[in-house]
Amino acid sequence: MTAAVPNDTAVTTTAEQRRSYLQFDMLIIPLVVLLFMGIFSFHFALLVGDWDYWIDWRDRRWWPLVTPLAITVLPAVFGYLLWDKLRLPLGGTLTIFCLSLAAWISRYLNFHLLANFPMDMVFPSSYVGLGLLLDCMLLLTRSWFFTGLIGAFLVGLLIYPMNWPILAQYHVPVEMDGILMTVADVFGFEYVRTSIPEYLRIIEQSTLRTFGEAVTPLTAVFAGFINIINYWFWIWIGSLGVKAIWIRKIV
Repeated sequence: MTAAVPNDTAVTTTAEQRRSYLQFDMLIIPLVVLLFMGIFSFHFALLVGDWDYWIDWRDRRWWPLVTPLAITVLPAVFGYLLWDKLRLPLGGTLTIFCLSLAAWISRYLNFHLLANFPMDMVFPSSYVGLGLLLDCMLLLTRSWFFTGLIGAFLVGLLIYPMNWPILAQYHVPVEMDGILMTVADVFGFEYVRTSIPEYLRIIEQSTLRTFGEAVTPLTAVFAGFINIINYWFWIWIGSLGVKAIWIRKIV
């Protein structure tokens, strides 16, 4: 009889597989982050653009209405993919984090260092909490219906109050050349931009337009209701993408 020889091949193979999986993850995860950064920043620049670039354009009427409609698209599409295939409620947090990271890099390198705009004028708004809200709602309800009904509504409702602690200091009233305006308006007058300046293209014509008043909550509630339909629509688009032949798992 011969002594049994331990099978080291299986152990070696398992260790090598784990090492290969780890190396693959270390390669693919940064690539996915870079992909999301590029896609989301380009998408956000096209749909929101100046509303989020400049501090004096983040008004009480159009900025909180346009932003949730644009920022919900990729969390819905990629969120459906990650949840359907991997059961990971990370679509909103991952994509919006990539957007914020790309925005900070772009604002600092392009707007601040290259164009000499102060960071106080061009810093990105805070949106990561909105992605966390969508993902937590999906994790708790496990339902796209309730995630859209509650989560997407809160995304549209909370954009303005979530950024208010940062924006409040720029809404302080000041007098300049006999005209009552805000600190954000002073930035817009003092720093010339290549786009049409605000004194030629008035964003919102009213008295003390950036101090809140009744328009802000009405806009937030309206944005929340519109964003529910917007979220459900892009969830449907994501479901169509998952069912496509090129992304279907081959057995």
